Order: sequence, then C-alpha cells, then structure tokens
Amino acid sequence: MPLVAPPGSLQARPKASHPPSTLARMATTTAARLTAEEYFVAAAGDPRPTQLIDGVIVPSQPKFRHQDITGLIYMRLRTWVESDDGFGVAGIPIDVIVDHYNVYAADVWWLADPERIDPDEYFSGVPDLAVEVRSPSTWRYDIGRKKRRYEQHALPELWLVDTDGDVVLVYRRSSGRAGEFDVELELARPDVVTAPQLPGFELAVAEILR
Repeated sequence: MPLVAPPGSLQARPKASHPPSTLARMATTTAARLTAEEYFVAAAGDPRPTQLIDGVIVPSQPKFRHQDITGLIYMRLRTWVESDDGFGVAGIPIDVIVDHYNVYAADVWWLADPERIDPDEYFSGVPDLAVEVRSPSTWRYDIGRKKRRYEQHALPELWLVDTDGDVVLVYRRSSGRAGEFDVELELARPDVVTAPQLPGFELAVAEILR
C-alpha cells in the first residue's frame, strides 16, 4: 500500500525509462549525490529493487531466508492490525521519501494512523515502526547510515533482524520527547518481541529465526 507525501513535501517525478547503464553510472558517481527526485527517474529503468541512501543508489539482493522472515513478520503484524480497528496499518516494501537524499523501503513497516496514507501517492517521512531483515547487500547500511537517518528523523522504533548473529536488535525511544533511540535491546531465541506501540502483539524470536 503506497504512502503519501503531505502537502508541500517533496514529491517524486513520474518514473521514466532509462537503460540500466544509466543507473549504474549514476550509482557509482561520487562527485554529486542524487536527490530523491533524480533517484526516481534513474531507478525507473532498473528491474532490481533499490533504495537511495545518502544520495547513492543501493540495490537490494535478498535471498530466500530474508524473504521468508519478512513475510512471517508482516503476516503476524497484519493479523494483529486486523484484530482491532484502531491498530493502524502495516505493509511490505514501498518507496518512502525520508528526506532530500534518502528514499528507503523498509522490509516491513507499520503506521498508527491510516489517515496518513493516500494509495496513489508516495509518503514523505518515516513510519512508526520499521523492520529491516539482514541481507548481504544492505546490512551495513541498515545498521549504520539508515539507522542514523531513521533516528535523525524521529522514527519511534526500529527492529533489525540479524540472521548471522541470531538476534533481533530493537531500538526505540522511551517517549515522544526522546531525541534519540535511548532504549536498545538485543533479543535472542528465548525472548519475545513486543512493543509499547503494539498492545498485545508478541512474536517469539525463535520463530523469526527458525
């Protein structure tokens, strides 16, 4: 389900067709960063899923386990969402304009307020929960630059599923006034993932990392 950019926020230009060579050339150019608008034009000709991270196009190359875990978390979160009209909306990767040089596609996302969504537009900002599952091509960004940008733009909660470390890393703010992720948890197989924003939601780490 697409997310919407509020009035006055950065809007993406219509996607246009460009040969893959154009994307590769733009992705490897270090002289200038791409803006979000330029990214949407450049990425339109590439069949691979990509993200814009600090002005650089980064392709995603997920394997089966990544997709299996992503699907499980989404399914459980979606089931929880549908259990009550006031439980918001959840989704799988879509283009989200975080800022002028960053367009992310979290593996799973959740928003408390469905009114923030227009099914025909992009979304500008961050969701209320983002989940990233480890993939060889993007993990260093997930744990590094993307985490810093999420924190900078006031993401309330981030889950990083580390399939190599066999843990789920949880970063959240203790309150809406917290200026950073001041709560950090490392959850192993005996633990259960919960969140203050998601009353009654529980997902065993052992099930995620099965």
